[in-house]
Parts: sequence; C-alpha cells; structure tokens
Amino acid sequence: MPQLKKVFILLLLVSFAILDMNAQVHESNCLPPPYLKQKSQWADSVLQSLSLEQKVGQLFMVAAYSNKDEKHAQFIDGLIENQHIGGLIFMQGGPIRQAHLTNRYQANSEVPLLIAMDAEWGLAMRLDSTVRYPRQMSIGAAADESLAYAYGQEMGRQLNSLGVHVSFSPVVDVNNNPNNPVIGSRSFGENREQVALLGTALMKGLQSMNVLANAKHFPGHGDTDQDSHLTLPSISHGISRLDSIELYPFKHMIRQGLGSMMIAHLNIPALDSTTSTLSSKIIKDLLREEMAFDGLIFTDALNMKGVSSYYQPGELDLKALEAGNDILLFPGNVPKASQLIIKAVQDGVISEEELDEHVLRILQVKDWTGAALSNPIATEELMADLNSRKATAMLERLIESSLTVVKNDGILPLKSADQKKIAVLTIGTSLEKTETFRKTFSRYGKADFFKMRPGADFATIKKLTASLSSYDQIVINLVNTSNSPKKKFGVSKQGISMINDLKANSEVHINWFGNPYAINHMPGAKSWNGLLIVYH
Repeated sequence: MPQLKKVFILLLLVSFAILDMNAQVHESNCLPPPYLKQKSQWADSVLQSLSLEQKVGQLFMVAAYSNKDEKHAQFIDGLIENQHIGGLIFMQGGPIRQAHLTNRYQANSEVPLLIAMDAEWGLAMRLDSTVRYPRQMSIGAAADESLAYAYGQEMGRQLNSLGVHVSFSPVVDVNNNPNNPVIGSRSFGENREQVALLGTALMKGLQSMNVLANAKHFPGHGDTDQDSHLTLPSISHGISRLDSIELYPFKHMIRQGLGSMMIAHLNIPALDSTTSTLSSKIIKDLLREEMAFDGLIFTDALNMKGVSSYYQPGELDLKALEAGNDILLFPGNVPKASQLIIKAVQDGVISEEELDEHVLRILQVKDWTGAALSNPIATEELMADLNSRKATAMLERLIESSLTVVKNDGILPLKSADQKKIAVLTIGTSLEKTETFRKTFSRYGKADFFKMRPGADFATIKKLTASLSSYDQIVINLVNTSNSPKKKFGVSKQGISMINDLKANSEVHINWFGNPYAINHMPGAKSWNGLLIVYH
C-alpha cells in the first residue's frame, strides 16, 4: 500500500506538471509579429556592418513635411547624412511632393529609411488630394470585422503606392470617457471586445499588404479628459480595472500577431510613478515580459507636452531608450540625443547587446516591409492610383455601413412628395456644397431646399422658421460639426432651438453629420421624429 500511495502521488504530481505546462503553452500561444516569422539575413548582415554611431542613428524617426521649403528638405538631408537617422514620419503635404522627397531621402541614406505616417482615417489625415475616410468610430458603428479588414487592405495598398511602411493605426484605446479631447471618434468605441476585434481585423488587413500596423496608445488613453499633446494626463484606475478594460485590446492583438505598439504619455500610478513613456516597469516588465510582446515599440511623439515639458531634448530620448522603447519618434534634438546615447553605451549604462536588440528589430521590419529594397516610387500614375474607383468604393462602403438610425417614429422612409409637403434645411454650409445630396434626394420626390449659416442672427432664424412652418415634413442636415467635447461637438444652441420650434407644427428628421456624443447636448431630441448619425 505505501508503494501504491507513492505511485498515486507521483502520477498526481506529473498530472499537475502537465497541466501547468499546457497552461504556459496556452498563455504563450501567440502569433509572432510578421517580420519574425522568418530569419532576415539582410538584417543580420547590415547590423554587423554598422558603427556605434550608425546603430544609434537607426533609433530616430524624424518628422518630415512635403509642404515646407527647400531649407527643411536640406535639414532632413543633413540628419540622414550626418546622424544616420533610421526613419521618417511624414506629416502634412501632398502625395506627389512626398513621393519625390521620399525618393530623394532614400537615395541619400546608406541604410534604407523606414517611412511611417499617421493614417488613421486614410492618407487625407496628412495629405491633400486623397480620399478622406471617416474616423474609426464609424467602423465601430458598422461593427463589421470583414469591413475593417478590407479597409486595412485598401489602406495598405495606398501606403505601398506611396512608399510608406508603417501606419500608426489602429487606435485601440477604449473610449470610455465621452469628454476625452484627443481620442473620441478616433476609437472604435466603448466596448473592449469590439475595440479588440475591429482593431485586430484592421491590423491584419494592413499587415496582409506588408504594412506594419501599430496599436496605440499603450497602456490605454481612453479614460481621461486631458490631452497629452498639451499636458500629462492621468489614469487613476487600479491594476484589475486596467487589466480588464484598457489592456484588453492590446493583449488580444498581441496574440494575433501585432507588429508594433506606440507608448502613450500617461501618468498611471497603479503601474509606476514614472511617465509611461519612460517607465521600464510598463515597457520592459509589463509589455515585453508579462504580455510577451516581441514587436517594435515606438514612443509617442517626443515633442508632445506630456513629456517634453519635464525633460530637455536629448535627455528625454535617452530615458525613453533606457525604458525599453525601440524607436524614438519626433525627437527634439537628434545630435544631442545621439551624443548622450553613445556616451551611455560607452559608459556601460546601456549595453551594446541591448542596443543591438533594438536595431535588429528595426532592420527586420525594414526587410519585411520591403523598405530594404528602397525602390523609387513611380509618380506618373500615383494620383490616379490613390483616387481610383477602388479607393472611392471603400469610402462609400464605410459610410453606407456606418449610418446609424438612432430614432425613427415612422418618418423613415419618407413618404411620397405627392402626399406630403417636404422641406430640406441645411444648417452649417452653402447649398452648393450639398448639391449631390439635393440631386439624390430629388430622385425620390419633390422638396424645397433651404440653408442657414452657422451663427445666424435672431431675425434670420425667425424669418426662416416662419417660411418652414407650412411644411408637413422637414429634413434638417446639421453639418460643419466638431469632434471637440469642449465645443459640445459643434451643436448650435440656436439650431437646436429652431428645430424644437419647427417640431411644434411639422414632423422633423435630423441628419447629424458628426460625433454621436453630441446627442448629450441636444435638448428635445427625444421628441424629434427621426435622427440619423452620419459619421465623418
């Protein structure tokens, strides 16, 4: 019996060991970032050829503009040639100008540059003459993963055409604070599962085109009413809440093969007393070790007041590198930062092995995205390609899928104009800018069209109200709205008052072209006959 007892105990211990091993395998059952799926001989070879100064240069991603003068272009040339910078984030400008500058800068760089853009709602977020897609909240309204994937693919196609390798999207902050001044409509919404699923789908679409996706802003910038461009926001929640809400989308995307992450400038006392961008507890311990993220880590822009107000240029970059960031985005002073980082390596504050890990990741991404090839961008058909029928069809699909009927008391679909006298009032722009709407509306029935400029005086409003009082149904377009909570999302007190006055004699339907949180600033909306949200 004693021997049998020992056998049972041994079997029990082995069973627990197997269960524990399976649990570990399950927890580490993550798809690797796409550029780690195969070894890059090019990256290994280039790393071995670089001097210390060149390695340090690879860490910097500098802001470049195609709407600035030759002096700016020469400044970028100087950083490429003298500081060996590794990448550029293109800001405002135009597609052809950016393409020419990209070709110029790539030709001047000994190691091909990694080119990035903020393309959260398409190239039009930064560039003129391109298709402007609606913000991510519209994708949240559509709640369609296949649509998010297709959108990521189309964006990847356009970025490829322009020689861009990294898209700083999607935003996967859970927008659980309606007063958030900087996330809001950039988020997929308030539900963590929806944010995770749609963010993953968009990520996969981008990365299917060998464009590196970037989940931001880790560990989660949703629940604050402060803007990190202007100050250092605080997230006061405890670890259990952060783990269940803010970190949830990031964990899900890591398991699905996320390529890169951006660190927010946040004060999160539950995680560390140090700003998240400069916190090794948040970046090395939480993100790298606990969450097992092997992808590329970017700082958010280092010129933002959330961090730049507290440290000098150069010093800030060094601290961000020590915390575990791979790429220093939007540095304030590259020569100064480079000097301090080189000295830190020489003094053993940062080991050269650790520096090599950062640089190798960057080079591996350059190989996977095709940046290593440094092929010149063809510009002859570029504008036609970026504005092709495929590009505009995606816009139409996004808009159609996201239209949200908030209220319909039998007014939709509108009855035939033979039975009802209908007026269409547009508040916030000229009739000329709504010509497409007018033509389309007229296909379905007869209506009279009116307009009212923003901030119209009392006499104008009174006269227009009197003119509209004889109509059975009034369709009101509210345009030129805002995404700012401080501006009440562009809700006009006079406009809402006028709508409520018109409701006394007519059926009213409102098309709100803007942020859905605006409903909180629309007294009387419950009495309207119809309300449709058109995201932008």
